[in-house]
Amino acid sequence: MTKERRTFTPEDRLSILQEAQREGQAQTCRKYNLSSSVMIRWKKKYLSQGINGLTPAYRKVDPAVRDLEEENERLKKIIARQALELEVKSELLKCKKRTISTHPKR
Repeated sequence: MTKERRTFTPEDRLSILQEAQREGQAQTCRKYNLSSSVMIRWKKKYLSQGINGLTPAYRKVDPAVRDLEEENERLKKIIARQALELEVKSELLKCKKRTISTHPKR
């Protein structure tokens, strides 16, 4: 059974912090089912950065962007493998030319 992650907008977080100031932190934490460490972290960020500090710290990645990044990585691997194959083939050709030139035909 997985627990779905709740998200709070910066405005929600600010109103929760204000409510905690009015009614007490413990009571507000119980009401919204939050840990006190979350409230403390929100309060520190709000005091240091203002409302911008209450925005979520994680970055949402667009699925289309993620797909493009995965395809880009896959294509980079293909190019690297092809470059390595070309290098090996050119080295083999150089070795073959050296052996032919050092051993003249009789």
